[in-house]
Amino acid sequence: MKRTQHCNELRPEHAGQTVTLVGWVHSRRDLGGVLFIDLRDREGRTQTVFDPSDLPKEVFERASHLHSESVIQITGTVRVRPEGTQNTKIPTGQIEVLVKSLEVLNDAAVLPFPVDDPELASKVNEEIRLKYRYLDLRRPEMIRNLRVRSKVAIATRSYMDGEGFLEVETPTLFKSTPEGAREFLVPNRRDPGTFYALPQSPQQFKQILMVSGIERYFQLARCYRDEDLRADRQPEFTQVDIEMSFIDREDIYSLIEGLLKKVWKTALNLDIPTPFKRISFEEALNRYGIDKPDTRFGMELVDFTEEFKGSKFGVFGNCVANGGVIKAINARGLAGATQGQLEIMTETAKGFGAKGLAYIKVEKNAAGTIEWKSPIVKFFSDAEKAALTAKLEIQEGDLILFAADQWLNACEILGKIRLYCADVLKGQGKLTIPADQFNFLWVIEFPLLGFDREMNRWYSSHHPFTAPVADDIPLLKTDPKKVRGQHYDIVVNGVELGGGSIRIHQPDVQKTIFEELLQIPPDETQSRFGYMLEAFKYGAPPHGGIALGFDRLIAILCGTTSIRDVIAFPKTAKGVDLMTDSPSTVTPRQLRDLHIEVKAAVKKDV
Repeated sequence: MKRTQHCNELRPEHAGQTVTLVGWVHSRRDLGGVLFIDLRDREGRTQTVFDPSDLPKEVFERASHLHSESVIQITGTVRVRPEGTQNTKIPTGQIEVLVKSLEVLNDAAVLPFPVDDPELASKVNEEIRLKYRYLDLRRPEMIRNLRVRSKVAIATRSYMDGEGFLEVETPTLFKSTPEGAREFLVPNRRDPGTFYALPQSPQQFKQILMVSGIERYFQLARCYRDEDLRADRQPEFTQVDIEMSFIDREDIYSLIEGLLKKVWKTALNLDIPTPFKRISFEEALNRYGIDKPDTRFGMELVDFTEEFKGSKFGVFGNCVANGGVIKAINARGLAGATQGQLEIMTETAKGFGAKGLAYIKVEKNAAGTIEWKSPIVKFFSDAEKAALTAKLEIQEGDLILFAADQWLNACEILGKIRLYCADVLKGQGKLTIPADQFNFLWVIEFPLLGFDREMNRWYSSHHPFTAPVADDIPLLKTDPKKVRGQHYDIVVNGVELGGGSIRIHQPDVQKTIFEELLQIPPDETQSRFGYMLEAFKYGAPPHGGIALGFDRLIAILCGTTSIRDVIAFPKTAKGVDLMTDSPSTVTPRQLRDLHIEVKAAVKKDV
């Protein structure tokens, strides 16, 4: 017989029916000579009962020797479980199947780690889980993650289709056009010495599609970057890639807010409010010290530059005199921070070039009086102390942390420390954030360009195709640092979901960016981007787009910090697939056909 129901389908109303189930042996229990086997498939579990008084001896014996994860088919009769034996933790917990026949479809060897116990499985070393990924994916938590991923992909396609978009596949064998990260190169056998590159994004193709008159394009695009990995990075990843013609930034905001509203409803059955809040890049840095702020808690940065101008505390006074700023945060309730925690924060500050970290602990002394404990307080005037008390609302138990540096550095130092303090406070139970709280916002008005002092040249803050704000175009040749880009990032709970921009569609402006500001030589501009500049001559419409990190999006929806938990076959932090042992060596003949010679690595002197 073929399967009649899946293992999450039977209910009391099926009592008395003969059914056939297939799946994996999830667990086996012997209670008083009667065997209870939980049978599991992709959808869930059903308890099956092997009663020796109702079965041929050989069938019962075969069931008694089944290993966990063996694949079986059973046929039996559904019955309601006796009073007091029901399992309220699973949907099928009110019934069981009294087995009449058993077929072992495949025996399983002893498992390298448990699949049936979520707590034990979660403690297994991740490298073991990745080596036996096919077992890891049997766990209900992992199946749930892939189910969410599938549903969100379908919902995304449905939404984009409803908005008039065409799904267009762009090539994955491209040319080398460095966009900031290392590329994966593919040697071309037919023309020795030439290479394809795997695309870091479909950026240039989707802009060409706008020139082609497609007007509204999207795809769930595979992208590749040969960079150092971490929990939210993989060498190959998926993004929801979007481009539109004849639009402005407001059209992008509206489109993405509608998409995320549908996604959250599909995955979590949550109605997220729209429109999303918007803040400028400068405001985000000033208030939160980062351009992807987590706004679910306070602890905002406060500026004290004016108050410490001419301060007798030399570190602060000299910093302001040299054009720097004084910023502070109040880590409320963290005055009891350990020396180890303070050292971590100090090392964070030093990582940005600071000499150390100034702080004040607000605690009671031996006499029971509230005291500001810090060696720097004695240098503060009464006016400076009053300003700190008023603007930071200082009270007993607070930890005040300072950064004195140039604006960007000061903001980023306290931005990192703010997040660390939040983690510590959450661990102590002093900061609680509801699991279903999602604070979305748009970060806008980024600077178009940054300046690399070492290279003595400008670089694109986003990418070189980002259009400047129209009013700022005259500043490109006179004061580039003041030029704002039409770039926007979508952020939720401190995670950048994606970013995009309105693009440059005028060939003369694009050429100015390439050659005059980014100092790309004309011949290199022609080699790397000539076909785009050529295409723009033939009627390029105004256009813009965005790309959302699909893996990162699914990780947020599934409540996991690692995108490896939402990708079927991810790589390790070293870029290795442990299951297939990839990357691997190739044969000498393959190398010869590609005109490649592998030389021994030369060790560099430390």
